[in-house]
Amino acid sequence: MVLSGVPLKEYVGGVGMADFTVCREDWSLHRKGDADAKRHREKVKEAVRSRISDIVTEESIVLSNGDKVLRVPIRSLEEFRFRFDPGKMQHVGQGNGKLGVGDLVTVKRFPGKGKGAGEEPGLDYHEAEVSIDEIAEVVFEELSLPHLEPQREASVMTESTDFTDIRKKGISSNVDRKRTLLAVLRRNALKGSPGFHGIRPEDLRFRTWNVRRAPETGAAVLAMMDTSGSMGPFEKFVGRSFFFWMVRFLRANYQNVETAFLAHHTEARETTEEEFFRRGESGGTRCSSVYRLALDVINKRFLPRDYNVYAFHFSDGDNLTSDNELCIDLVQKLLQVTNMVGYGEIEGPYYYTSTLKNAYRVIDHPRFVAVTLRDKTDVYKVLKTFFARRE
Repeated sequence: MVLSGVPLKEYVGGVGMADFTVCREDWSLHRKGDADAKRHREKVKEAVRSRISDIVTEESIVLSNGDKVLRVPIRSLEEFRFRFDPGKMQHVGQGNGKLGVGDLVTVKRFPGKGKGAGEEPGLDYHEAEVSIDEIAEVVFEELSLPHLEPQREASVMTESTDFTDIRKKGISSNVDRKRTLLAVLRRNALKGSPGFHGIRPEDLRFRTWNVRRAPETGAAVLAMMDTSGSMGPFEKFVGRSFFFWMVRFLRANYQNVETAFLAHHTEARETTEEEFFRRGESGGTRCSSVYRLALDVINKRFLPRDYNVYAFHFSDGDNLTSDNELCIDLVQKLLQVTNMVGYGEIEGPYYYTSTLKNAYRVIDHPRFVAVTLRDKTDVYKVLKTFFARRE
């Protein structure tokens, strides 16, 4: 309610003071903008969730530097309005007596018959711009490093802030209302005038933070990918899509995580991250080479007493038959020094019977997870499988 145009005068001792206007703003109008913005963000997240399997393997995102903006369609809401009968049919002014208060009254649609242009109105959609960080927030909602264990020797110190201290001086945004109220009540009670009145500056209490330094267990993740000649554009893109989101997930959620990138054909070698995602395919396939290199990297840099170690290998499964037994033996050795070993086999459109996937069926270990990817949309499912929350 606003009282405007009504001049009032304040009299002190019979002397007139300045004119002023009494008004009161409706703050619900200010909150409406924030509520609408929050609702829009929820609608964007809902649209991202509905297409998350396709968005994860969006080529423009996977091949970008992390600053790509994606457009997702969001259905607009129709405002209330009178809608006239599009069929111009004859109607009368009463119902059949079966409707009650609150029942939904629908208008029958009359779709066109046969082929040709339709007469029904469509739904309005608007494209909202979404950053990779917003997409990542939705992708990472249900992910975590599985079987994460506290190690005996955690030498890395991490810092965090805790609002555990209360002081009489501080910034106004950190006012602790509850403790301020208690301070006023306590002071008034001691003076014999109980109640909440007369707030003074010395009654204010502020929450302040303390920096806490604590040892944190380290984690190491080995990204292993087949780069042999049998890895075509589809297989290569699917493998890179998984590792792209894996790296972003680790860096967004864990402070003390190291990654090592291993690529192999008949021979394996450690590469840089940039080379790992850009390396072409050539040569034959000997998967045992990358497992042997992974064991060597773990023994030299990521000892199990200091790190939670994870190894993830992606291949098309086209391995030398004579190499399968050695792969099984090396995977079992990896399971002795790692928290988890994941194997993803990519079946391309021109695929034939796999050898490696069938060979791994003899491995019976709770922390060995083997999956098959037949489509790009399977990347998100594999992320949830490998990084599912486990006890």
